Amino acid sequence: MKKIFIINAGQSFATSGGLFNNTITETTQQFFNQSEDIIIQTTTIENGYTAEEEVNKFVWADVIIYHTPVWWFQVPFNFKKYIDEVFTAGGNNGIFRNDGRSSSNPDINYGTGGMLQGKKYMLTTTWNAPATAFTLPGEFFDQKSVDEGSFFGFHKMNAFTGMTPLKSYHFYDVIKNANIVEHMKAYSQHLEETFSDSLITETKN
Repeated sequence: MKKIFIINAGQSFATSGGLFNNTITETTQQFFNQSEDIIIQTTTIENGYTAEEEVNKFVWADVIIYHTPVWWFQVPFNFKKYIDEVFTAGGNNGIFRNDGRSSSNPDINYGTGGMLQGKKYMLTTTWNAPATAFTLPGEFFDQKSVDEGSFFGFHKMNAFTGMTPLKSYHFYDVIKNANIVEHMKAYSQHLEETFSDSLITETKN
């Protein structure tokens, strides 16, 4: 039995209604609902949460899936608050024990005190920027990908807990050139490629 924890960080603010991330979350749920051997828990941050209950979900899950829009090259403020509250509540309580260092040699082993070893996570993000802003010479992101650039710290946060990454998926150009049908088709293919062998196929055998 595999356990999936989906976090929907879509947020209503200014011109954003959070609807695109709701659709991504629904697509993810539908994909995993194909198998009776997969259990899903979902948190929609905007609907409210209890930090201690969220810690329990991280401890419970085999895979954590983050769905977040990108606002000013960072996660929305509700999601940042969620991270601060939940990860702090998980200190020495399931998410991390300490920073991994010892007082006898404090210069080494930073970031090795996580308690979520063996778990995996997957990140999805939604961008107004087109994919070419990350790939073409002379364009805005200097040919650095989302994962090695804007979200490098996010990945390090998860590494600090002991989790390891699955391949991320990033939705580009979702404001000026959105095609939800095509976006969800491509994303569903990513889910199939990422999870079928390790989760759905495995549970059917």
